[in-house]
Amino acid sequence: MAGLTDVKVRTAKPADKDYKLTDERGLHLLIRKNGSKLWQFRFRFDGKEQTESLGRYPDVTLAEARDRRDASRKLLARHINPMAAKQDLSPSAPTCPTFETVARQWLAIWRVGKTVRHVGYTERRLDANILPLLGSRPVADLQAPEIVKLLTAMQNRGVTDLAYRTHQIISAVLRHAVAHGHALRNPASDFKPSDVLASHAKTNYARVDEKEFPDLLRAIDGYRGGPGTRIAMKLLAMTFVRTRELIEASWHEIDFATAQWRIPAQRMKMRSVHIVPLARQTVELLRTLHRVSGTTPFLFPGQRRGDKPLKPISNNTILKALERLGYKGRMTGHGFRGIASTLLHEQGYPHEQIELQLAHQQRDAVSAAYNYAQYLPQRTQMMQDWADYLEHCRDESKP
Repeated sequence: MAGLTDVKVRTAKPADKDYKLTDERGLHLLIRKNGSKLWQFRFRFDGKEQTESLGRYPDVTLAEARDRRDASRKLLARHINPMAAKQDLSPSAPTCPTFETVARQWLAIWRVGKTVRHVGYTERRLDANILPLLGSRPVADLQAPEIVKLLTAMQNRGVTDLAYRTHQIISAVLRHAVAHGHALRNPASDFKPSDVLASHAKTNYARVDEKEFPDLLRAIDGYRGGPGTRIAMKLLAMTFVRTRELIEASWHEIDFATAQWRIPAQRMKMRSVHIVPLARQTVELLRTLHRVSGTTPFLFPGQRRGDKPLKPISNNTILKALERLGYKGRMTGHGFRGIASTLLHEQGYPHEQIELQLAHQQRDAVSAAYNYAQYLPQRTQMMQDWADYLEHCRDESKP
């Protein structure tokens, strides 16, 4: 039997009595005589036939209804009754469930078939950025301005990209609430993130998604070009400095005794000395590099051309290496900064410490006495934790 099409669903008219339009694998659209259209999924569990409500058309499209049916089928394959998964959200409940209650139920269904890493990212975003502000709110009472307030606060913390992803999660939870009769509408759909947030993507600063980051780290480990270029990419990931700050680095800036890299003010965008605490793994990598280029002034010397002074490699060297690894147009040297900012914020490190390590410190008349050593002990620990995290990501087996 052929499945439904968008045209059939959209043009279906009410009749004198309720009737059904059958799709595939248990999904059908119930057309009520009052004109409303409801998605339903029929299944058998422990020998009994049951019908699950999947939402109202057009709030839930044909494609979304099929996704929800497939999610329920995956639960059934694990001998989990999808209706039982909604027990805590029964429409007969005496009070409207909170956003957190709905979010937990959505997560239990959504996570089926997803990788452990992807689920982990989503859970952390939910727990760290959404539930503290929206978790206790009755889901039916939630309004668009509350969501906008949460997103703009995240943008003000410097994590605009994370704000976009947060909007996606909130909207998914609220679509789930509408589908199961706990809210009449999804206020997150009343606006686009771009209506209230700055652009979160720049072509020049392309970057992979966080869930692809471990694959990128492993690809860099296997890079077959020059060892200096491979080390440069690894150091960008470990230190998340700007590409030019790395490729123009001189050996006299590296202090192995204190495990610090002090970048002079004239090489920094903000014209202030910048300290990069060096994690144990970073020091080991620099010692390896020193055996390669330690006889030259630069960490990453370019090819000498005749009698001309020796210069460091160009920014294009990093871009070409990433291209060879299959990341053309998807990752740049600057992209490591965005990934580090997002993940460190998600892992709970204070915003001001992350911003200092990114050398994003704001400059105005009040901040003239900028202290480049501020939070140095805390930043040192953060950089070691970050290096340990990268090591774990790199060694983690693919799901």
